[in-house]
Amino acid sequence: MKKIPLWLQIAIGLVLGLTVGALNKTLGTEAKILGDAFIHMIKMTIVPLIFPLIVLGIAQIKSAGALGRLSVKAIIYFEIVTTLIIVMALLLANFTHIGVGADLSGGNTDALKGIAETKIDFREFILHIIPDNIFVAFSEGNLLAIVYFGVFFGLAIRALKGKAQPIENVLDALSKVMFKVLEYVIKFSPIGVFGSIAYSVATYGFSKLSTLIDLVLVTYAGLAVVLLIIFPVIARIYGVRYIELIKEIKDLLLIAFTTRSSESVFAPLTARLERYGANNSVVSFILPLGYSFNLDGGMVYMGPAIIFLANAYGIDLSIAEQIHVVLLLILLTKGVAAVPSGAIVILTSVCTIIGIPLEGIALLMAVDFIMDMARTATNVVGNALATVAMAKSEGMFREKENIVSNEKKAAEA
Repeated sequence: MKKIPLWLQIAIGLVLGLTVGALNKTLGTEAKILGDAFIHMIKMTIVPLIFPLIVLGIAQIKSAGALGRLSVKAIIYFEIVTTLIIVMALLLANFTHIGVGADLSGGNTDALKGIAETKIDFREFILHIIPDNIFVAFSEGNLLAIVYFGVFFGLAIRALKGKAQPIENVLDALSKVMFKVLEYVIKFSPIGVFGSIAYSVATYGFSKLSTLIDLVLVTYAGLAVVLLIIFPVIARIYGVRYIELIKEIKDLLLIAFTTRSSESVFAPLTARLERYGANNSVVSFILPLGYSFNLDGGMVYMGPAIIFLANAYGIDLSIAEQIHVVLLLILLTKGVAAVPSGAIVILTSVCTIIGIPLEGIALLMAVDFIMDMARTATNVVGNALATVAMAKSEGMFREKENIVSNEKKAAEA
């Protein structure tokens, strides 16, 4: 009997989750434990897999200069792409006049308690990257801190020139074991998808969709522009086979879309990009950075959400004020990695600055899960593309044909 492919199993879990969540809210709400359990299983693999990959990857980079060049390239790439996306989304929102005449009464600001008071402190953000206790960083899954420590650890191993070979062997064995553990965990993804979707539909439903439909449509239109125009152009510039890349990670995109968690595919995405041809050194360094600094899907949503709220409340944002919004988003989104509910914190911060009532944000949260699904999947595509693009730019990418040829030779030998 032919095995059902993983993507189809996930699709079945999605349909079943929608059905159960819509027909039985009690059962749908209780199904949350299945989604949470899957996310926990994924999270348990991230640190023991990513740390050895970072250390081994840094130890194998040709020089400290190459590492510095890669870092600068990545930061410039992230800044240019996210800024381009923010501006595109704002132009789209202005062109469609979303939010004009929308009734935003009934938003429950209780949902924002504790979030509205949260501030983005850039000094804390910098200190969050530099761990005062690496074991605490491991236990919290603080990727930026783990990358920071891993870079120094990898440089130290390389400086010892073979004297630390036993440690390299242990880390190499650990990464292989964790890849196998990951294979087992991914088999549970259809169950996790079912639980996440059933809970979302049962809890939030679609009651507020009619009020916010234009924001949802503009967000999805903006995401379509990113996925079908901006990303393919970037791929063309760097010589990346975009469609082939999407095919390589399509099942992971479905998991990210349905669980609304890019973390749920972080570890398997690392393995997939290496299999696709990107060098381990680039993947293990750029991907964690991208997860913190390259939120392409989120950037599509921020501008239209602000324009929607401003139009609904009759606040006319001038061109100068919208440029101010762009600058705020560019700045705030780079410091949000360590902040819980980061997207909402950014929205509340910007809205407070320009005088938009927080009641509207509370209402947006009622249908946010519909947009968050596509935003999350777009974030994953954006970071996969960024990683492969950086690998290509550094000549640290093996074309698929060469990988297949080497595998055949190894099998024949």
